[in-house]
Amino acid sequence: MAEAPYVSKRLVTIFGGSGFIGRYVVRALARRGWRVRVAVRRPDLAGFLQPLGDVGQIHAVQANLRYPASIASALIGADAAINLAGIQRQQGRQNFEAVHVFGAREVARAAAAQGVGILVHGSGIGADADSSSPYIASKGRGEAVAREAFPNAIILRPSVVFGPEDDFLNRFALLARYMPVLPLFGGGDAKMQPAYVGDIGEAAAQAIDGRAKPGETYELGGPEAMTLREIAAFVCRETDRRRALLPVPFGIARLMAGGTELASALSLGLFPKALTTTRDQVELLRRDNLVSAAATAEGRTLQGLGVIAQGMEAIAPAYLYRFRKTGQYASSGAT
Repeated sequence: MAEAPYVSKRLVTIFGGSGFIGRYVVRALARRGWRVRVAVRRPDLAGFLQPLGDVGQIHAVQANLRYPASIASALIGADAAINLAGIQRQQGRQNFEAVHVFGAREVARAAAAQGVGILVHGSGIGADADSSSPYIASKGRGEAVAREAFPNAIILRPSVVFGPEDDFLNRFALLARYMPVLPLFGGGDAKMQPAYVGDIGEAAAQAIDGRAKPGETYELGGPEAMTLREIAAFVCRETDRRRALLPVPFGIARLMAGGTELASALSLGLFPKALTTTRDQVELLRRDNLVSAAATAEGRTLQGLGVIAQGMEAIAPAYLYRFRKTGQYASSGAT
């Protein structure tokens, strides 16, 4: 889409706008001419977002989802709001209940109280309030409380998301650089529809611009379904690495994940992030992470929001090349 010729008076507040998905949402809305207020715990660390728009178009403010007053302050004068705040691991007061449930409810309440016209809530395919996994259950409860406080909230549920800053393909590539074997939790048979982060950003912007139906839930997946094994094999091909793919049963996978969680906690975060897997991440692999047939039939997808989904083969090679032994240059053979 062409760059906006000017900055309009429309203001959107984005909670979690400095995160992996958030930065692409910020860019997409800035291109449409929105003024973007990024609400984050550390505004001093969000300065990298400003070049994504014109001078003064993007600015960061302090907000913490555990403190409703800061949420209300961040929403003053906003025409629209997006909540993308989320965590993969619990640490101290930053736990699933505080961020995914309490925070979601307070953002929705504040948005409703201040007359914000549109609220978009970021969740994920597989969110289930009845799940035995604390992470997955918190995502499901977050959707419920957001809708309770703001009935017309638009919920976006992406499948696994990839892009230059991801913790998905980059992790596989990093492990393939140093390890002779790549473990496939649950056997590697779980299917998912990897979605490009730029497409998720465009989808959120389309929702804010009125393309989405109020009160609906959209499931955002890429153009093809792939198993975890196929994704790992793709990464190995793109990085020119010959690596064995080892199926790991769920029981053993949970023990391994618990061990890495403990190692990370005892080392105060010094344990390598690439080797750290949570038990909740293992649980996510117990079922496929695919766009449902109902969402497809009803147009509650990327395509329904006017976004042409881009696949991994079109995007990932442009950032995975740095993991090859010869970088961007052609390799003489896999190692």
